[in-house]
Amino acid sequence: MTDTSFQDMTDFEDADRGFVTALKPGVVKDASGRVVWDSDAFAHLMSDPAPATVNPSLWRQGALCARQGLYEVTDGVYQIRGLDLSNMTLVEGERGVVVVDPLVSAETAAAGLGLYRRHRGERPVTAVIYTHPHIDHFGGVMGVIGEGDEVPIVAPEHFMRHAVSENVYAGTAMIRRGMYFSAFGTPVGPEGQIGMGLGMATSSGSVGLIPPTLEITRTGQEEVLDGVRFVFQMTPGTEAPAEMNFFLPERRALCMAENACHTLHNLLTLRGAQVRDARVWSRYINEAIELFGDSADVVYASHHWPVWGRERILTFLSEQRDLYAYLHDQALRMMNTGYTGIEIAEAIELPPALAQAWHARGYYGSVSHDVKAVYQRYMGWFDGNPAHLWQHPPQAQGERYVRALGGAEKALEAAREFAADGDLRFAAELASHIVFAAPEHRGARDLLADVLTRLGHGAECSTWRNFFLQGAHELRNPITHTAIALASSMTSALSVTQAFDSLAIRVNGPRAWAERLSILWRITDLAETYRMELSNGALIHHPDPKDTRADLTLTLTKPQLLGLLGGRGLDGIEHEGDVGVLTRLLGLLDEPDPDFAIVTP
Repeated sequence: MTDTSFQDMTDFEDADRGFVTALKPGVVKDASGRVVWDSDAFAHLMSDPAPATVNPSLWRQGALCARQGLYEVTDGVYQIRGLDLSNMTLVEGERGVVVVDPLVSAETAAAGLGLYRRHRGERPVTAVIYTHPHIDHFGGVMGVIGEGDEVPIVAPEHFMRHAVSENVYAGTAMIRRGMYFSAFGTPVGPEGQIGMGLGMATSSGSVGLIPPTLEITRTGQEEVLDGVRFVFQMTPGTEAPAEMNFFLPERRALCMAENACHTLHNLLTLRGAQVRDARVWSRYINEAIELFGDSADVVYASHHWPVWGRERILTFLSEQRDLYAYLHDQALRMMNTGYTGIEIAEAIELPPALAQAWHARGYYGSVSHDVKAVYQRYMGWFDGNPAHLWQHPPQAQGERYVRALGGAEKALEAAREFAADGDLRFAAELASHIVFAAPEHRGARDLLADVLTRLGHGAECSTWRNFFLQGAHELRNPITHTAIALASSMTSALSVTQAFDSLAIRVNGPRAWAERLSILWRITDLAETYRMELSNGALIHHPDPKDTRADLTLTLTKPQLLGLLGGRGLDGIEHEGDVGVLTRLLGLLDEPDPDFAIVTP
C-alpha cells in the first residue's frame, strides 16, 4: 500500500457521519466510583501523528475507532460507538426503543442509553436483541433492562448453549487469555495500548445475562418488535457458532452483526474459541448480498462505522466475502500439496485488490493466524511430522535447549545475536526457552521483554501487538489481575444441566478416582429431577432417572441450587440421607485460577 493511500479520507467521513454528541467526559464509573471505561485515554489517536512505536496503518485504525458518542445511522436507527469494544444499536419503535447488542458491562450500556435518551427522549426499552453469544454483545443487558422486565429478548437458536460454552465452561481460561488479547495491564499510549482493531478496549464493569425469550431459527423469519419489522438471516458457524444478521425493510438498513466489519476478522481468536468456518462465513455474506443487497441504503455492524450507498455497500460486502473465501480455498489448495499450517501462513499472499482494501487488513485477525485456523479446522493440531507427535512441554523443552546450547549464558548470547541481526522471531523463541528453563534469570526475561516490545511496536494486527506488549509487561511486572468477573446474573441464567456441567469441570479427577457417591436432585420450581453420580473421577448427571436411589436426596428450587453450588449451605433445603456426601463432593473441586502464568512457567 502506498503512502498516499493513508490520506484516503472516506472512512473518516463515514466514521463521523451522523454524529450527534459525545459522552463528556468519556469516562464511565461503577457504583463504587471505580473507572470501568475511559475513552478519553484514547483521544490523542485522533489528533497526533503516528509515532515510531506504532504501525502507521494500525494507528489509522485506532484513530477511526477512538471516535465515541451517539450517531444517527438512518432515520430511526442510532448507534452508541466508542463506549465499549462493541457498538450498541438503538432502533426506534412506536412506543420506545429496541436495543441491539448491549455492550460488555451494565455501566457502559446504561451510560450509552442515557446519552441516547438525553437527545431522543425518555423512550422505554421495548425489546433487546443479541446478535450472537460473545460477551460484548450481551454482557451489559442489566444496564438497559432488569431481570423482571417483561420485554422480548431475541437471539439466534442455540444462543445459550454457546454463551455458556465460551463464558462459563472455558470462561476463566478465555478471560485470562483475553488480558493478553487486549493488553489489559499495559498503559494506554504510544508505547502500549492503542486499541484492539475492532474497538478500543473492553470495559471492566458488571457483566450479566438474561436468557432469550424469543429464538430466531430460520432465515427469512420476520418479527415485529415495537411496531418495527425485522427480517432475520441465520449465519451459524461464522464469527460465532450462533449468529444472525437482520434487515429493517422500512428503514432500508442492513445489520451484519459481526460478520462484516472494517477489518479481517478472526477465524480462531487468540483468546481462544471454537475454530470458525471461513467457507460458510463467505457464503453467508454472499447470501446477505442476494437477500438484501438491492434493498439496503446503509449497512452497519456491531463494531466500527457504517457504509452508505448501493455501490459502496456491494463493494464492501463482496470484498469481505472474497476475503474469507480466498483464505479458505487457498489454505486448502496448499494443504493438499503438502504445506502445513505454519508453512501456509508464511507463503500465502492476498490478491492486490484485497490487500489494498482498508477493511480487509488484519487489524483484529491476521492472514497468518487465520490460515493456521483453516488448517486446524480440517487437520487438527498435528502437522503430520512424527518428530512433532510427542514433543516435550515448554519447560522441559526450554531446559533441553539451554543444555544443548551450553547453558543459559551461552543461549542468551545467541538470542542477543539474533535480536541484533533483526531476527526478532527466533530471538523471542530462544529467549522464551531460556525463561522457561530458568524463570528467575533476569537477563533472559529482560531480553525477551525487549524483543516482544519491538515485535509489538511493528505489528499491524492490534491483537498481535497486545499479546507481545502484555507478555513484555508481565515479564517485567507482577501478573496483571484479571478484572472481569462473571456476575451472579450470569450464573442465574444457566440451566440446571449447565450448572451441573460447571460443577463437573471443576472435579479434580485424580483426587476423585477412588470416590463413589450419588445425589438425587428434585428441583421443585421446575418440576425436574436429576440423578448425579461420581465414579472414576467423572461427575455424571441425567434427568428423569429410572433409579431414584441415592446416598443423598435434596429437594430445592433452582435459586437454592445455584446458592448451594455457590457455597451458601443447606439452610432451608429439604434433605434426606448422608449430607456428608455433599461435603465430600465439594471438597474434590478445584477453584479456577484467573491469573495463571502465560509468558513464564
